[in-house]
Amino acid sequence: MRKLLIYLEGYKKEAILAPLFKMLEATFELFTPIIMKLIIDVGINDGDNAYIIKMCAVMITFGIIGLVCSITAQYYSAKASVGFSTIIRQKLFDHIQSLGFSEMDKIGTSTMITRLTSDINQVQSGVNLVLRLFMRSPFIVIGSMIMAFTIDTKSAIIFLIAIPLISLIIFGVMLISIPLYKKVQAALDDVLNSTRENLIGARVIRAFHKEEEEIQNFNKNSEHLKKLQIFAGKILAFMNPATYIIVNAAIIILLYTGAIKVNIGLLTTGEVIALVSYMSQILIELIKLANLIISVTKAVASGNRIQSILEIKSKMDKNSNNKKEFSSIQDNSKKSFIEFKNVSLKYYDEGEDALSNINLKVEKGETIGIIGGTGSGKSSLVNLIPRFYDVTEGDLLINGQSVKEYNIDELRKNIGIVMQKAVLFKGSIKDNLYWGKKDASIEDIEEALYISQAKEFVEKKDKGINSFIEQGGKNLSGGQKQRLTIARALIKKPEILILDDSASALDFTTDAKLRAAIKNMKDKPTVFIVSQRTSAIRQADKIVVLDNGKITAIGTHEELLGKCAIYNEIYYSQYTKVENEIR
Repeated sequence: MRKLLIYLEGYKKEAILAPLFKMLEATFELFTPIIMKLIIDVGINDGDNAYIIKMCAVMITFGIIGLVCSITAQYYSAKASVGFSTIIRQKLFDHIQSLGFSEMDKIGTSTMITRLTSDINQVQSGVNLVLRLFMRSPFIVIGSMIMAFTIDTKSAIIFLIAIPLISLIIFGVMLISIPLYKKVQAALDDVLNSTRENLIGARVIRAFHKEEEEIQNFNKNSEHLKKLQIFAGKILAFMNPATYIIVNAAIIILLYTGAIKVNIGLLTTGEVIALVSYMSQILIELIKLANLIISVTKAVASGNRIQSILEIKSKMDKNSNNKKEFSSIQDNSKKSFIEFKNVSLKYYDEGEDALSNINLKVEKGETIGIIGGTGSGKSSLVNLIPRFYDVTEGDLLINGQSVKEYNIDELRKNIGIVMQKAVLFKGSIKDNLYWGKKDASIEDIEEALYISQAKEFVEKKDKGINSFIEQGGKNLSGGQKQRLTIARALIKKPEILILDDSASALDFTTDAKLRAAIKNMKDKPTVFIVSQRTSAIRQADKIVVLDNGKITAIGTHEELLGKCAIYNEIYYSQYTKVENEIR
């Protein structure tokens, strides 16, 4: 948490002025019991109404000044805390964007969402309260004790005993509750993750009649969170009654000893009332401090969780210094355009290899089909090209240079990739296509729509490319979404095009037209097609067959039918031998 405080540097003025004005308010508050003492001992005892009115006017003036100071402190503390949380939120978001897919997979989506929302809100609230109350409460507690000594030294000893006892309770509870709130926030992650999965997979859950099972799982996570919160709440709840007992016991002792001293003339009535007022002020401020400790405890726990994300370093070197520009590497006819050399990939250090000993050479302009069973490593293989993941062993070369030697932004600008899941954003069709190329012309858009086979359905819409798309493309069919995502990748005319099972929702005719259009592109890219359909890759220059993360065979469609059992199994599971003969 302390490392996050560097982001308050831009709000030094506000961070100083907020507690300063709060202490000014507290100073005027400390003089109130003294004024009450004078009103009782001088004004009331002497029957001087003019003096009473004058002192009351002074008290009201102090109250107004204190109110102005309080509002000013609130303004500066709010400005500093909101600005501070905004900077942290931006830094955290930027840091998450800089992480590789491996780190993001390990952290988890629900955890990142919690850090960006709930945790940052807790930190903002904690900073706000600290700036307003952290200096004020101790100032009034210590100031009340000092003022008590100016009235009666012996009576003030009660303050010396009560204050350390109360402080011991408060800080003891804080030390116990901070680790508990870390567990509470971790349990909140589980609840959010369960909620997110249920909302995203609502249709699948209903399709498999898993509603009751998911409800039970959610209730289990919620119950665990509730128990942790109740346990932490019980410990924090101990704070208020314990402090009340000590303070009220001190007030009783003050009244008892004060009455005796008034009786024998050692104290005046006004002085006893002033002492009780100071003890009451201590009670109020310590209750505020207790509530502050609760908020600060949550804020510290949340701040540590945020800091733990910021301290995660990406294993992927993205430093653009001394990195080669993608376009600066000239083609070398003696070298393959893309080459996998003994490549292995492991998602987690302790996990098994997702890919093992991959060797593959791809010439410029070739179309490579990648096929294999579920979990064979097809997506893992193509995800290495744009460096979504870095190889753990071996090397991946483009134009004879390791992908790690290239500027990663420039590398990805020259690669068009269409993921398995079609992701579209809220806005117009044109806005979504601009993600591929910001300065795309209308001609570029029309060409991309034509090649992706999306032009036909886009033109049928009332507003054409200006038609509105809901978040996630909810108002489009699966095939329409896939064609638009393909158009988005094509619009920047990439040198390398990766289609990761991105035409699964298309019918065979549309799929065939799409592949033919890509093949006839003026600047034909090097294409990688990941598919479960043999029909989608049978015309590829090379077909790579994967099994358990290893290449079992490479060749054309005809070659693989004659030598690869896995390819034969996949092919004949989709077409009978009679259909193959007809074809």
